[in-house]
Amino acid sequence: MTASAARVPCTVVTGFLGAGKTTLIRHILENANGRRLAIIVNEFGDIGIDGEILKGCGIEACPEENIVELANGCLCCTVADDFVPALDQILALEPKVDHIIIETSGLALPKPLVQAFQWPSVKSRVTVDGVVAVVDGPALAAGKVASDLDALQAQRVSDDSLDHDDPVEEVFEDQIACADLVILSKSDLLDDLGSARAHAVIGEHLARSVKIVPTSQGKVDPTVLLGMGLAVEDDIENRKTNHDGELDHEHDDFDSFIVELPAVSNPDDLAKRVAAAADEENVL
Repeated sequence: MTASAARVPCTVVTGFLGAGKTTLIRHILENANGRRLAIIVNEFGDIGIDGEILKGCGIEACPEENIVELANGCLCCTVADDFVPALDQILALEPKVDHIIIETSGLALPKPLVQAFQWPSVKSRVTVDGVVAVVDGPALAAGKVASDLDALQAQRVSDDSLDHDDPVEEVFEDQIACADLVILSKSDLLDDLGSARAHAVIGEHLARSVKIVPTSQGKVDPTVLLGMGLAVEDDIENRKTNHDGELDHEHDDFDSFIVELPAVSNPDDLAKRVAAAADEENVL
């Protein structure tokens, strides 16, 4: 078995509050056809609404222990503290899971999240099968990126862990730019003109050939979303977004330096001196 085949595939589902991410994921769970799925819900705040909905759905294919909530808005920045332990928990399940689905916070930027899969401790075990962007069809047809912009703003205000304060239009553009598949939700509420408008808005931000799938009530064949096999983490730099080249991710700054040493005669003594210096100078 190759290293790639041994890794568990992971699908990232992104989209704004109210776009239909949870409805889509619940439909996938209900139609898993024997495939064992695990869910990571990247929530914000202390109360994980989407996670509770999924945990209470009673779907046999995804028992409660297969759903892990991460109560932070910037999963990519808490890889060591939250994401890796969540993966450890999921990958330790018996029988083994076949596929992991991450439902991102509505205002999360997908590109930094996918870049987190380049961490050696993550990349050796999990690969990004594909990024799915769920968009609100009627909202796009009406010239908006979300149906309830006030609720979206309330979410932004409530989430202290969000590390960006960009216009929602830019977040929408970044979600589309990173997508390997776009789910046009609530398509049953669109007439031909509305559908054309929604497709046109999406098309403005697609730099690659990406399929747009219209859905109603999240009903889409799971095989369309799961099993793309794209290893997105290896191609993420080609997904151009509004935030490329931003060096400041609004975290503490770090400095690095190299100390050249002569031949070491006493390794134990050197190790003690390095440990003491790291302690004293707060070296990572």
